[in-house]
Amino acid sequence: MIIKPKVRGFICTNSHPKGCAASVQEQIKFIKSQPAIENGPKNVLVIGASTGYGLASRITAAFGCGAKTLGLFFEKAPSERKTGTAGYYNTAAFHAAAEEAGLWAKSMNGDAFSHAARKNAIDVINADMGKIDLVVYSLASPRRQDPDTGDVYSSTLKPIGKTYTSKGLNTDTLKISETSIEPANEEEIAGTVKVMGGADWEFWMKALSEANVLADGCKTVAYTYLGEKLTWPIYGHATIGKAKEDLDRAATAITASLSDIGGSANVSVLKAVVTQASSAIPIMPLYLSILFKVMKEEGSHEGCIQQLSRLFSECLYSDTPRLDDANRFRVDELELSASVQDKVEQIWAKVTEENLFDTTDFKGYQEEFLQLFGYGFEGVDYEEDLSPLVSLPLVEPVTE
Repeated sequence: MIIKPKVRGFICTNSHPKGCAASVQEQIKFIKSQPAIENGPKNVLVIGASTGYGLASRITAAFGCGAKTLGLFFEKAPSERKTGTAGYYNTAAFHAAAEEAGLWAKSMNGDAFSHAARKNAIDVINADMGKIDLVVYSLASPRRQDPDTGDVYSSTLKPIGKTYTSKGLNTDTLKISETSIEPANEEEIAGTVKVMGGADWEFWMKALSEANVLADGCKTVAYTYLGEKLTWPIYGHATIGKAKEDLDRAATAITASLSDIGGSANVSVLKAVVTQASSAIPIMPLYLSILFKVMKEEGSHEGCIQQLSRLFSECLYSDTPRLDDANRFRVDELELSASVQDKVEQIWAKVTEENLFDTTDFKGYQEEFLQLFGYGFEGVDYEEDLSPLVSLPLVEPVTE
């Protein structure tokens, strides 16, 4: 089939296997161009390893540190009539590159919230890896089933206390209009914390610790975004903000639980990037379009792989990591610089439908959105008639 993007609003319902492979190769090429990461990890577990920051973490660990990597994710395989998800193709490309480079890698596809996934991962670690010295927690899901109670929780993107009103960009119609979101109720707040907070991260670290598969000095990190004045009402003082507070709580608790092996847990604050999740938040497409313009003009624009390269070299494996008062690693300092935020606010105040392409980098935003799904890469023939079927070696799942 000839595969073209099928986009509806903030959703692309298909992906391009060769384009996703080109994306992975670009990220690998970048990591190989950077200085070697001193004293980097050797055995890495990435929970949420197939797209975005999780994939970039895996690439950095493997190709920047020579680490063995075990990746977990939930992705759909292709059929003869339908493409697989981008994360499926990304992981297939990662495996092909790792094999060519002589790097050990295995992957598991399934519900990473389940106890079965933890058991499966521990079995692989015991059989093939040696003790884990870095655990990356990068799951992004709209819902989570509690593995003990069976209760299913859903997350919401809502403010707390009062209605949030802001301008937003409809990426289909290119209309800019005021958008209002009603405040969350207590059930919605609690559900968001259950899905996006630190409970599952704690489950994972407890299981790994009890199985004695963590190395002395093991590090673990979970990712978050905080933002600044414009995005604070929907990220900070909001349901997501409550989940982020719970991540901080979990980091402290996990660090205490790892004290006997000298382990540590940190939340890492990363910059705003285009993801399927961020595209669904009303304010973000417009904010990102403005941010990209400002940061590109300043020469400080970064994507996931640049952020992860700096997280490893400047924070995780640095003697002088950049930490804030809450003991979080900060790799969002370029986005939050006064010069960048001042310029963003100035453009935000004057952007209109008529001057959208002049005052923002909406074109760049669109390009990065499509690249999430493997579209828009140089050297890829998007007129080629190809099969969507791509082989991906996976660890066989176990049942509960």
